[in-house]
Amino acid sequence: MRPRNAATLIIVRRDRSKPQVLMGKRNSGHDFMPNLWVFPGGRIDRSDFRAPFATDLKPDVAAKFEAHIPMTRGRALALAAIRETYEEAGLLLAKPVPPRPVAGPWREFLGHGAAPDLEALQIVARAVTPAMLAKRFDTWFLMAEAEHLISLDRQPDCGELEEIAWVDFDEAIALPLPSVTRTVIGEAIQRLEDPSRPQPFMRFGATKTKLSHL
Repeated sequence: MRPRNAATLIIVRRDRSKPQVLMGKRNSGHDFMPNLWVFPGGRIDRSDFRAPFATDLKPDVAAKFEAHIPMTRGRALALAAIRETYEEAGLLLAKPVPPRPVAGPWREFLGHGAAPDLEALQIVARAVTPAMLAKRFDTWFLMAEAEHLISLDRQPDCGELEEIAWVDFDEAIALPLPSVTRTVIGEAIQRLEDPSRPQPFMRFGATKTKLSHL
């Protein structure tokens, strides 16, 4: 099965004694990774290709996307990660703008008088799930500082994740996690110390992982 394009967002806050990351617990009713803790994110939607944004991707981030996929898809993946973070955790990685009426999945986000802040994003990793899985994803893991959120307070009537929490990285590693999330947390820790670190591209197989870099 061809993997679906997806993106997820690692949000880091630094207003405590240790850096913290936003994690959410998936509902037990999900048929994909139930009861595990993950970063907010999900698959790309057609509306993500035409959604407005307040700031564009930084040139180095845009160039990294464009080296591997069409730029229109790279930007749409970044927008998908921000949209899903709002839908799953009720948080807006955005800049204030006049509200604009639109139909579809972006209606509520833009209705808050906010437009996505793509400039806040950096790439941490990319991973493709194994071919034998019934659901496959080609996921880009992105990261942003919490200072780029409109507010740390969740918007009402949002939150598809069963629980969300800000936890330090040691606490995050101790949670029940998908293996790829555990690996990416390690990458995020090292990227905070060294932003020039190359981003891994992991392609998981039945018995081994093919590792390269973006």
